Amino acid sequence: MSTDDATAATPPEGRTPLGPAQLKALAHPLRIQILDLLSTHGSLTASGLAELVGESSGSTSYHLRQLARHDFVREVAGKGTARERWWERVPGGFTVSLPDEGTDTASSLAGTMISREFEAARARKIQTFLDRAPSELSQRWLEGARLATASMWLTAEQMTEVADAWDAFDATLRRFEGQESLPGARPVQIHFNVFPTIDGKENPS
Repeated sequence: MSTDDATAATPPEGRTPLGPAQLKALAHPLRIQILDLLSTHGSLTASGLAELVGESSGSTSYHLRQLARHDFVREVAGKGTARERWWERVPGGFTVSLPDEGTDTASSLAGTMISREFEAARARKIQTFLDRAPSELSQRWLEGARLATASMWLTAEQMTEVADAWDAFDATLRRFEGQESLPGARPVQIHFNVFPTIDGKENPS
């Protein structure tokens, strides 16, 4: 399990907020796609990634090296050769901080782009699940699947309480880390979003 990415004003425990240099390094659609694929597929080579994203292995190799420079990915120790290296995500998640008055414009734009690309990747996975699950997955996998949205009126403090409850639950999920070779396991994604709707209005006090 990898607690991949989060967008938050206050980073949950165990998640490192990305600094300006890391934001700049990650703010590229192909690099986000590579990071997302390594989360879903496990370790891959530059050639394997190239086939999945429709790019040359030279291109994916370059972007892997840039991601490695900023500790997003690392070479798999003891696997592969000098010509065919295997790469994996560095364990642990990270947070893209929501911009505030102290955030410079470049970091703000980079953070927004990163969060948007990850959210687009999540949406694509849900759509693929809806399109293909009935014909490609067994009933035992379908029984545990949930796609749920809860809409309600909350104060800012109550919304933070909900988010804190998720952070606590997220921490308990770490007992499932490192199960890429577990018999019967397959990649699974867990989504949770809590945010104020921008087009809504706050009730007067």
